[in-house]
Amino acid sequence: MSGRTAPGRRRVRRRGSTWWLLVVAFVVVPILEIYVIIQVGQVIGAWWTILLLIADSIFGSWLIKHEGRRAWQALTTTIQSGRMPAAELADGALILVGGTLMLSPGFVTDLFGIVLILPFTRPVARRILTGVVSRRLLGQRRPGPGPQGPVVRGEVVDE
Repeated sequence: MSGRTAPGRRRVRRRGSTWWLLVVAFVVVPILEIYVIIQVGQVIGAWWTILLLIADSIFGSWLIKHEGRRAWQALTTTIQSGRMPAAELADGALILVGGTLMLSPGFVTDLFGIVLILPFTRPVARRILTGVVSRRLLGQRRPGPGPQGPVVRGEVVDE
């Protein structure tokens, strides 16, 4: 009976963390973006803030195109050489997410988007993404040097 309740508890915890993630994404981030835009506008003026947001989106579009092309070339080269393109696929996903963040209006999301897109900060984001995905695939267990669960010692006897 306790074996059945443990997976149920895990699912509730995941739903709870997903709920908080959605609250942050749809409530906290927009409020933070509005606050930062107002603060920047008070320092440099409304028109300069609007111009900066437009320039930021144009730069983001150029950066997405440039880095996306490089990631696509790396992906095709890796596939043609017969290797598994894990890092290249992760780079493509990070550029896609970073591009979405760069195209949304605001300075905070643009900052996160730039971190995901730039080639010298992307490896750090790739390591974080790899850790999150592997934890999800392994069911929140960290891989260890030995086998998971109880070990029963014995002999194999062929009859």
